[in-house]
Amino acid sequence: MQRHSSTADSNSTHLPLVRRLLSLPEPLLVGFLLLLWLLATGWARTLSLPDEGRYVGVAWEMVRSGDWLTPTLNGLPYFHKPPLFYWLTAVSLSLFGTIEWAARLASCLGAMLSAGAAYLLIRRWMSHSISRWYLLILATTPLFYGGAQYANHDMLVAGFISMAIALTADAVLSLQATQPWRMQLIGGWICAALGLLSKGLIGIVLPGGVIFFWLLFENRWRVIPKLFWWPGPLLFFVTAAPWFLLMQQKFPDFFHYFFVYQHFQRFSQSAFNNAQPFWFYLAVIALTSLPWSPWLLARWGLTRRNELQDTSVVQLRSLFWFWIAVITLFFSIPTSKLVGYVIPVMPPLVALITEGLVQGTKLGWRSKFALVVVAAGLCLGALVAISRAENVSSKALAQAYQKNAAPTEPLVFLQTFRFDFSFYARLLQPSIVIDKWDEPIVKDSWPKELADAARFRPTVGEKVLVKMSDMSKILCANPVTWAVSPEGYFSNSKELQSLEPVAISGGYVLLRITPLLPSLGCSKN
Repeated sequence: MQRHSSTADSNSTHLPLVRRLLSLPEPLLVGFLLLLWLLATGWARTLSLPDEGRYVGVAWEMVRSGDWLTPTLNGLPYFHKPPLFYWLTAVSLSLFGTIEWAARLASCLGAMLSAGAAYLLIRRWMSHSISRWYLLILATTPLFYGGAQYANHDMLVAGFISMAIALTADAVLSLQATQPWRMQLIGGWICAALGLLSKGLIGIVLPGGVIFFWLLFENRWRVIPKLFWWPGPLLFFVTAAPWFLLMQQKFPDFFHYFFVYQHFQRFSQSAFNNAQPFWFYLAVIALTSLPWSPWLLARWGLTRRNELQDTSVVQLRSLFWFWIAVITLFFSIPTSKLVGYVIPVMPPLVALITEGLVQGTKLGWRSKFALVVVAAGLCLGALVAISRAENVSSKALAQAYQKNAAPTEPLVFLQTFRFDFSFYARLLQPSIVIDKWDEPIVKDSWPKELADAARFRPTVGEKVLVKMSDMSKILCANPVTWAVSPEGYFSNSKELQSLEPVAISGGYVLLRITPLLPSLGCSKN
């Protein structure tokens, strides 16, 4: 009886919490459940290389250095992307520690914004029932789910792009319905500014392009001047401009490198990595939206009479189509393509899929929910497959270094640079990278990223980017030096091949090196 009473008391203590959750307004409740779903597996795999390790490593350097203005990669200014992802991730790491789910929290927040954008539009201008199914379907769409589990800039900028479009569209529809619209418009401008701080010019170009072509198609081009109501552009400038101006003042070549090279040249030239055909994103969208993408065809089965019942609903549908078309076309033009670029099309795509599933078919709720369960299983199965396939993480080497190295014993990289090592080993200083720095670097690669970054701080670059001819000098400078090297280089190195690795993982070795190693010739240095 006593045990039964204890169990009952335990259950009763949880009931008020459950009741409070269920009593929340629907948007807050579904948002909370969505966040739980996305965070539940954020810890399940190590950081992927190169992207997750690189970007989380930059955020970790902000934490360790205390310099939150200038993103750095191994102590060198890193201007491939703006700082907002790094700021959010650095805050998360400061609060929760160097653990994987904390490193991915910014992407989860971006996913919440992305999901909320179309949800609020559908809920206000279409149907509450469609908005609920929309969230279930979006949450179990592999591309959306995978983007929320991946620590890079793509999902964060997708969230702000989606919110900028949704808020601006809501302002247009509210203006048309003679309802308050200015606050939504201001929110759209602020989200565009945060999108610019997330990944650059696409934060403003893509929302602007979607809204512009949508309004032209709807013959509402006269509304466009009202969208430039002066508080919006002013708040955009106040939000986005200070960091860019500070970086240009501090590094005179910043504007050219960030805007001309990283934006316009990457968009227009074919010399960058990941070259793909023009139709690449059509295939990506169709495959990474399974099992839901076939239901987009059901959207065409809806009768013309139903489509014309409400002007706002018809306009919202056309917005969704332009949202998909403009963003897909924009990213299809460059030769260089990555899957994550097209994540911003997920909210409108799933909105149309949901309408087709709910209104264009005769499936009952049990059949629909069964599809949700199957889709969720596909998301989790893909996560497990990716986790097993990824075996190049530096986590094991970093843990071996932490376990065996004294705080005064430095770490160097030999013909490699492991982006995630700093995060997992909690390194407090940049590491020397020994490589063929006297040879030209043409291809996109980790040496080019470090060499480009060294241009902004040449004195630091000279210290941390060391030529192979000076390797013995570096390895002889301390009583003990730790090194990370590819197994291939280690096994063929006359200076190092006699050493016994402290740890081996994913094709890389961790070495403990002392000046007593005869092959180094330290006495001659």
